[in-house]
Amino acid sequence: MKLRDIAHSRTGDKGDLCNISVIAYRPEDYALLCEAVTAARVKAHFADIVQGEILRYELPGLAALNFVLKDALGGGVTRSLRLDAHGKSLSSRLLDLEIPSPDDGS
Repeated sequence: MKLRDIAHSRTGDKGDLCNISVIAYRPEDYALLCEAVTAARVKAHFADIVQGEILRYELPGLAALNFVLKDALGGGVTRSLRLDAHGKSLSSRLLDLEIPSPDDGS
């Protein structure tokens, strides 16, 4: 299943940093987020875009994960030649990440 099936996102961008929060629709899906959406998986998912490291912060009280993507915006939104280098585009791409279904483990 897609990450978007159990979560939504909020984003921000500043300079060449992108901040993406992934928030579970239901608190009971937070454990699956923690297991399936690691910094390494996010880095692999954005391998063609993000040049720097990716940091993950866990926010259990919000049933959310926050990712900080360094060197992710081609120099910054106002400096980049990318068509749409804003965080919103990257969050939509992250929500396309395939994760195991909690029902069948696939």
